[in-house]
Amino acid sequence: MSSFKQRTLDFLEIEWKTYIERFDRWPADEGLKRVNAQGYQQFRDMLAHVLAWWEEGMEIILATAEGREFARKKYDFDVFNAEAVAKYKGWNEAQFLAHFEKTRQKIVADLRSMNKAAWENRRVQTWVNGIFINHAREHLVASSRFLILDTLEHGWGTYVEDFEKIEDKAAFLNKQGVENFPELLGHVIGWWEEGETIIKGILSDPNFTWQDRDTDAFNAELIVKYKQLSDEEAQKQFESKRQDMIQFVKRLPDSAFTNKDIEGWLAADFAEHYDEHKP
Repeated sequence: MSSFKQRTLDFLEIEWKTYIERFDRWPADEGLKRVNAQGYQQFRDMLAHVLAWWEEGMEIILATAEGREFARKKYDFDVFNAEAVAKYKGWNEAQFLAHFEKTRQKIVADLRSMNKAAWENRRVQTWVNGIFINHAREHLVASSRFLILDTLEHGWGTYVEDFEKIEDKAAFLNKQGVENFPELLGHVIGWWEEGETIIKGILSDPNFTWQDRDTDAFNAELIVKYKQLSDEEAQKQFESKRQDMIQFVKRLPDSAFTNKDIEGWLAADFAEHYDEHKP
């Protein structure tokens, strides 16, 4: 089995399988706050959005894998997303959740049996990445150990390699607010270290408090600290810290992921920060 296929199945069998359960652990007001921040009035509306893209994408993925024609569409995302919410509005809660789970299970079965060549198809890869992997980070409302580790191992794991593939590196770095690659890597390292310190403090002392950084000032400090490093040295430090963070996340107790402060730092430091600076 290819590593990409296994990773995709892991997202469906681990991340998405426990998605609702993990969300339901939050108090009602906290859960609603997170859903509203995603632009939805209620959790099931966001699930309807996720489900609709699964259904849409799987039609194209399977048609591509089987060599069948499929409708080429130019999506108006706002319209598509609104229609997704409206489609399931009249379903009762139990019926809707059962359909969500049944769809997830069918997708797993379909992808598991999909021919090997299809996994190498660029259109299939794009849809799989979009609706199963990237969508999980985009709609992260309850961090999981799996997702944080996946981002560290895959997203951040190929970060240097992905940067090297960029044609206009200067334009990308300028968009990130830095002048060179060591400054960008140092920015990431610095926030990883900050999050690690705070998470360790919370775990060691329930009464632990911290002073929020002046973000602009801290970022400026990191630029000064790392700007003179060579690319080679910066990449070496980045990789060393990435490996440290993988072990750190692996060792975290399960309770860390239900602590609102720790969960927030994990989401921001590793998942959201990756998408913010994704090559």
